[in-house]
Amino acid sequence: MDFGIKVGTPEKQRGACVVVGVFESRKLTDPAKVLDNATDGYISNILRQGDLEGKANTTLLLHNIPNTLCKRVLLIGLGKEQEFGDKAYLDAIRAAFNALHKTGAADATFFLTEIPVKEREDAWKISQAILVGTQSIYRFDSLKSMPEKNKPHLRKVILNVVNNSQLTVGKEAIQQGQAIAHGMNVAKDLGNMAPNICTPAYLAKQAKDMAKTHKLKVSVLEQKDMEKLGMGALLSVAQGSRQPAKLIVAEYRGRGKMEKPVVLVGKGVTFDTGGISLKPGANMDEMKYDMCGAASVFGTLTAIAEMKLPINVVGIIPATENMPDGNATKPGDVVTSMSGQTIEVLNTDAEGRLILCDALTYAERYKPDAVIDVATLTGACVIALGHVATGLISNNNELAQELLHAADNVNDRAWQMPLWDDYQDLLKSNFADMANIGGRAAGTITAGCFLSRFANKYRWAHLDIAGTAWNSGKEKGSTGRPVPLLAQFLITRATATS
Repeated sequence: MDFGIKVGTPEKQRGACVVVGVFESRKLTDPAKVLDNATDGYISNILRQGDLEGKANTTLLLHNIPNTLCKRVLLIGLGKEQEFGDKAYLDAIRAAFNALHKTGAADATFFLTEIPVKEREDAWKISQAILVGTQSIYRFDSLKSMPEKNKPHLRKVILNVVNNSQLTVGKEAIQQGQAIAHGMNVAKDLGNMAPNICTPAYLAKQAKDMAKTHKLKVSVLEQKDMEKLGMGALLSVAQGSRQPAKLIVAEYRGRGKMEKPVVLVGKGVTFDTGGISLKPGANMDEMKYDMCGAASVFGTLTAIAEMKLPINVVGIIPATENMPDGNATKPGDVVTSMSGQTIEVLNTDAEGRLILCDALTYAERYKPDAVIDVATLTGACVIALGHVATGLISNNNELAQELLHAADNVNDRAWQMPLWDDYQDLLKSNFADMANIGGRAAGTITAGCFLSRFANKYRWAHLDIAGTAWNSGKEKGSTGRPVPLLAQFLITRATATS
């Protein structure tokens, strides 16, 4: 889908459809008023007949309206004007795209982007419209013998702004929105790919292909390389799998070599059976999504490369399967991490932290300005935050606030949890430096406490995306989160230092 920006009035738009909004009590937005005046009250007359009252997310499609140049006008109910904020705006945009996809319209001009949204600027409205629009046409059908035939006709969307002074900001917002949307699609495609295809080797190949497209420096460490580095924690997870583990490193250099990079570490468990601590069979197919942290790093690197951000970023992806086997790690085994710290493995299904801890130690060699790991780490995070917010834990409050601000900016929610020493005692082991689990209580926090022991040489944050990386049920599929959060975080940093 192509996006553009322009200044215009609705009655003069040629094309398949014009989209305008109506608040509750049939109150017309300014563009709708212009259209109504040009049509001698045609719109308001339709509304008086009760076909649309302006309730949130209701729609009404009109054809061949007199004194207009477009084939259709789509009216979108916006709800109460005094309550029109972030969610109402995004829901209205989503309702508009859903309605348009049910028509034969190949193009549309949106005047919803002119509507004021509390505490939001034009750039936000434009980029968010692009993310919603791109999401509305995403399909993963590459594995079907006969892909869907009834795909949306909509191919071009024009986002209207009030005056010419907004065009420059709008064009930049479009460029950023499209880059982030593409990054989300990359993450979705990887997350949705079948696990017999999306193996650690497959992820390594994707990284090398990305390197050619976006001029990244990519290196892949094999098992013997990781053995030399002493990555006993990561390799212990791979012991039960016939698929060899990989440590994938992708470097994006948008500034000089002297500039300290931000390191993104993405959990890449391409399928998680739980190992010897086997998971229940129900919904186990969804454990292909246990590499969505890795997928989000791929997606974020894609987005920042397309934006050509002036910032240095290194992506580190520990990739493996977690399988039961005669050679698999057993509960009670003690492994030695790259840092030299020993870990008693009490539950082999708490494997994500084992591969991440060695990757976090490996990140030290880049002398990073900050390190952020991203992982579908704990079911406890789903219980705590549901599927709305990503869990955030950090050893640096300034870094945490940067991430929270980015999350709010792009509506990719996150919520900070404590990293207090009081929780560290839950990881005590009688036989090693620490256990890999701390019990049922505060599971997300103790997982963060575990990782913090390998991140004390730099500013670090952990994003637990177990509740936000994918949807279950009828709409099952990867969400592409937290690519928007990470991309916005890096945009803000790049802007601040350029």
